[in-house]
Amino acid sequence: MSQYKRLLDILTLEQTEKNVFTGESLDIGSPQVYGGQVLAQSLQAADATTDEDRILHSMHGYFLSPGDMSIPIIYEVEKFKDGRSFNTRRVKAMQNGREIFLMACSYHRVEEGYSHQMPMPNVAQPESLSSVPEIFREVAEKLQIKPKGIYSEDSPVLFHPVEHYNPLNPTVRPPLTHAWFKVNGELPIDQRFRQALLAYASDFNLLITSLFPHAVSLFTKPMRIASLDHSMWFHRPIEEDDWMLYVVESPNAHGAKGFCTGKIYSRKGNLLCSVTQEGLIRKL
Repeated sequence: MSQYKRLLDILTLEQTEKNVFTGESLDIGSPQVYGGQVLAQSLQAADATTDEDRILHSMHGYFLSPGDMSIPIIYEVEKFKDGRSFNTRRVKAMQNGREIFLMACSYHRVEEGYSHQMPMPNVAQPESLSSVPEIFREVAEKLQIKPKGIYSEDSPVLFHPVEHYNPLNPTVRPPLTHAWFKVNGELPIDQRFRQALLAYASDFNLLITSLFPHAVSLFTKPMRIASLDHSMWFHRPIEEDDWMLYVVESPNAHGAKGFCTGKIYSRKGNLLCSVTQEGLIRKL
């Protein structure tokens, strides 16, 4: 059974006070709360305080401390600006009185203007590709571990990588990946909820791409990998309930940090959003 319904449940936050919300966590197999979950829940908290005629166009977040999956996360929203065209919010995520994440985000009243975009790469279609759980099954058997979250058959989000990657035997390759993804269920109609789901999926596979030129993985070298910051710009409405293509590249790694950028396209080729992230890739 898909964990997608559970994901929708945890992204539906409980309002406990004015501009204060509480959320639970979904265990995807990581030792701490998955960064994409905190991104998505922060957006849902900000959405709840913003005029309905405004759509999120950008967000910038900083991961301050690992999140504990066993306790709720408190989201406090501060209203910075309510203008004629833009609304600006700051969200603070907290556990046990400690800040674990900070985010600033901006909403824009929908209006017409000039339009252009970079074209979507021509890659293999998702139906012809293996899923992440199918690819990871061999790794799980060799290491005698049970796949969880995105690596399991009941993943809330389905990923079909274009390029095959063996984390047990990594080879030197360019820092570029393409992966199709879609939710493991029906995409909600609400545009803001769709943006939150894109934020959830956007944290997957980013930093790993920065390791490709060095022929290493978490399974071959002791290292610590953690997201430090994460930014997204939403360019166009998410109109189709279909596969989307995530193009990720890492133009730089230095000083124990990897820098990655991403573009998410609809299957029809519309550029939906752009992503950047810098993260820790520390050798131990």
